[in-house]
Amino acid sequence: MARILSIDYGKKRTGLAVTDPLQIIAGGLATVNTSELFDFLCQYVGRETVERIVIGEPRQTNGQPSENFQRVQQFVNRWRKANPQIPIEYYDERFTSVLAHRAMLDGGLKKKARQDKALVDEISATIILQDYLRTRKLS
Repeated sequence: MARILSIDYGKKRTGLAVTDPLQIIAGGLATVNTSELFDFLCQYVGRETVERIVIGEPRQTNGQPSENFQRVQQFVNRWRKANPQIPIEYYDERFTSVLAHRAMLDGGLKKKARQDKALVDEISATIILQDYLRTRKLS
């Protein structure tokens, strides 16, 4: 099997998570500057087998697209054009930042570590991927 990679796309930074090759466990991969994301992913899929990419779909609590949605859409279109062999799909990311902060609190991280936005982004990407894996198993 191949890995599944998830993206928590941000204006400045983007959190990434990936499964193990058997697609059982999701773990944080990295946080990269969004301006470097496309090249980072191209390099990563060049050395690892990736079956698909799941990208957080930014929506407001009322279901309407958030301000970041257009940037995410542009990235998805660019990826699909350059890498059609690796599908990329949207996944609802509402509340992942809240869940990431909760996980950090529950994990006993100190206040300084909880303020690390890069860590929050990576944990958010992991939560997106874990939820994606869970819903896939249910269907």
